[in-house]
Amino acid sequence: MTSACAQNASPTSTSLPTPALAQQGGNGHAPASPVQGNPAAAHQESPPSKQPQASASPTSCAPCAVAVSGGADSLLTLLLLHEAGTPVFAIHARLLPPGPSSHRREARLGAICQERGIPLHVLDLSAAFASAVIAPFVAAYAAGRTPNPCAQCNAIMKWGMLWDTAQGLGAACFATGHYARLAAGRLRRGQDRSKDQSYFLALVPPHRLACTRLPLGDHSKAWVREELLRRGITPPEDAESQDICFVAGGSYRDLMAAHGIQPQPGPVALADGTIVGEHQGLWTVTIGQRRGLGIAYREPLFVLAKDSTTNTVIVGPQGATVAWGCTTEAANILQPPSLWPPEVLVQTSYRQAPQPASVMLAPDGRLTIRFSTPGPRPTPGQVAALYANDEVLAGAVIASPLEQP
Repeated sequence: MTSACAQNASPTSTSLPTPALAQQGGNGHAPASPVQGNPAAAHQESPPSKQPQASASPTSCAPCAVAVSGGADSLLTLLLLHEAGTPVFAIHARLLPPGPSSHRREARLGAICQERGIPLHVLDLSAAFASAVIAPFVAAYAAGRTPNPCAQCNAIMKWGMLWDTAQGLGAACFATGHYARLAAGRLRRGQDRSKDQSYFLALVPPHRLACTRLPLGDHSKAWVREELLRRGITPPEDAESQDICFVAGGSYRDLMAAHGIQPQPGPVALADGTIVGEHQGLWTVTIGQRRGLGIAYREPLFVLAKDSTTNTVIVGPQGATVAWGCTTEAANILQPPSLWPPEVLVQTSYRQAPQPASVMLAPDGRLTIRFSTPGPRPTPGQVAALYANDEVLAGAVIASPLEQP
C-alpha cells in the first residue's frame, strides 16, 4: 500500500471509474474463511466522551478514508476525524444509476468537503452493485429465500470494492458511520442498542475490520443530530429510509418484474401434503406470514417454509412456527472458535432478541446452531450472528431451520 500524503493536499472532488470485478477476485471482496488465530489488531477506540477523539495520530502521513453516503452518520464521522486532526479524505460510492437526487447529494457533499479542505472522491459502483448485490438478491428471492442485502453489501461493496479503492488512493484505514464498536480486533454492539448495527457487519472478514474505525459506536442517533446541528450542518440525505435502497418505494413486485421474473402460482400445503390453497409466487409470501394468504381453514395458518423444487408454500398452525435452531452456509469467523463459550447468543434477524444456543462448526465452515429452547423460526437467506455478551464471534447466512432438538 502506498503512502499518499498528497491526497490530503487539495479539496478536489474526483470521479473515479468503476474497477473491474475480476481484479477483486471475481466478486469484489476476499471470501470469508475460518481463522485459527487472532485477527490483526484493530485500532483501539478512545473511551466515550462528550467530544470523542476520533483517534488517529494527527502526524500520520497516510490518511483515513471515510465512506460517506450523504447521511448524518457518515457525515459526522468524517467531521469528527477531521476535527481531531486526522488526515482524511471522503469517498462516496454511487450504488444506483445517477439521477437528479444523486447529483444534488454529491454536489452538497462536495460543498461541505470543500469548505473544510477535505478531498472527496466519487466512485461509480452502480454496475458492480447490480451484478454483485442486486442480481444475487433477485435470484435468491425468486427461489423462495429472503436475503439480507445490507449485510452482503457491507462485505462485498463497502469493505470490499470501496475499501480496496481507498487503499489505492493511499488510505491507511477505513471509517464508517455504523453504530458498532471495535477494540483490539473485536467487533462489539453499539452502545445505543436501539441503533446497534453489529449484526449487519457480521459477514465482513476480520482482516477488513482490522483496518476500520467506528467513531459513532459509543453514541446515539440523537447525539449525532445534535452535533451536526451545533455545527450548523444539514446532511444532504436528512431522511432515514427503512427500505432496501434498490427497492423503489418498497415494491418487490416491481423489482422482480424489472428483472423479468413474474409470480408463478403454486400450491399451499400443510406439512402432511394436504393442499389448502394456492399462492401467487414463492417470493410473494414470507416466513411467519399469517395475513393475506387467502386460506379458509379451521385455525389460523402461518408460512413455515417455501419449497422451490415443487413451488410449494408450506403452512401450519402457530405452534409449528418455532424451530430448534438452524444450519448455515460457511461462516465468517471473527474470533477463534476455541475462544467461544459453550453457550453463545444467536440473533437470526435484525430485530430479533438474541437467544442462547450451542454451536457446532463443521470442517467446511458451516454451522449447526441449536437453540436451548425452541425459538422463532430462522429464515433461509437471513444472517445468523453469534455473540458472547456484546461481542460478535461469527456471522453466516442461514441455510435451513432445524425441526428437531
